[in-house]
Amino acid sequence: MKIFMVIIFSFLAITGYILFNGNQSKAGDKMTKENKNIETATFAGGCFWCSEADFEKVKGVTKVISGYTGGKEENPTYEEVCSGTTGHLEAAQVFYDPSVVTYKELLQVFWRHINPTDAGGQFADRGRQYKSAVFYHNEKQKEQAQVSKEELDKSGKYAKPVVTEIIPFTKFYNAEDYHQEYYKKNPSHYKAYRKGSGRDWFINEVWGKNEGDKFCPLPALKKAKSDFEANKKKLTSLQYKVTQEEGTEPPFKNEYWDNKKEGIYVDIVSGEPLFSSKDKYKSGTGWPSFTKPLEPKNIVEREDVSFFSLRTEVRSKDGNSHLGHVFPDGPQPTGNRYCMNSAALRFIPKENLEKEGYCEYMKLFEDTK
Repeated sequence: MKIFMVIIFSFLAITGYILFNGNQSKAGDKMTKENKNIETATFAGGCFWCSEADFEKVKGVTKVISGYTGGKEENPTYEEVCSGTTGHLEAAQVFYDPSVVTYKELLQVFWRHINPTDAGGQFADRGRQYKSAVFYHNEKQKEQAQVSKEELDKSGKYAKPVVTEIIPFTKFYNAEDYHQEYYKKNPSHYKAYRKGSGRDWFINEVWGKNEGDKFCPLPALKKAKSDFEANKKKLTSLQYKVTQEEGTEPPFKNEYWDNKKEGIYVDIVSGEPLFSSKDKYKSGTGWPSFTKPLEPKNIVEREDVSFFSLRTEVRSKDGNSHLGHVFPDGPQPTGNRYCMNSAALRFIPKENLEKEGYCEYMKLFEDTK
């Protein structure tokens, strides 16, 4: 799609190339020498115009350079890379302050702006030169990239497997000057290209509108059964009685019955998101009460005929913890009262959602201070 740029900028490519690209990553080498606290990361995410624009939005990123990497041909030109014969990929070299933004967080930015399941290119740009890859500069980056990729693959975000390669970094060649900060130099063409490529449509479909600009952790992965058993051993006697033996804690003498803080409530054993403070209300019963679940798929309701009455028990799906009961005497619009035991829950305040891996629920509280 971008190949027509070759004709428009051929003269600039010839005259500017030697001045700008005589040495691989010359600007980056100078930057890292001047500031020893700045570290380097290299990502291939298809069109480097887009990758550069996305990473430059991130706080803690000091510079992004568009260029070529991954091939053996020295000092490749844009035309040569576009031909698909050099082995190089369009890439962005990112210089960042690790005290402000970590490499793990940069990986999250990267994943949220590409299609990691596409081995044939990215969006409208097809060919090996546009495929996605993470180029690691040291063993620590390699390990973090591999773990991040595995977490993404298991997160359930995609129906297809994640195929982005994790590759050792060798050399980086700066792209021609007219490519650098293209989104600033040619905003109208850049916006038209980006919209037509389908990149933003894909990001919105997978992550939600504007979620691609966040680099908070991926949703917490489902824990293994072995983790559940380990967590059960850490339960207090009351937590164990409630979750594993269908017990009930005393009213008005439990942790969350009068909790007014904003955040979400998760299963004490499995960590499954269950309820939100947005749906919590004062029922007068002495137990935390909610009008509806935050994630209905994480809730299992079944008949309970204990104590010579018919009630509806509420359990967590993965943790299989007894949580409480639901009654049809709640306020509108649902008319339900999910009467829960504090001992079966763990509260995560809104300011800790990102840190604990529940980033997707931050948007629930964006309208509140």
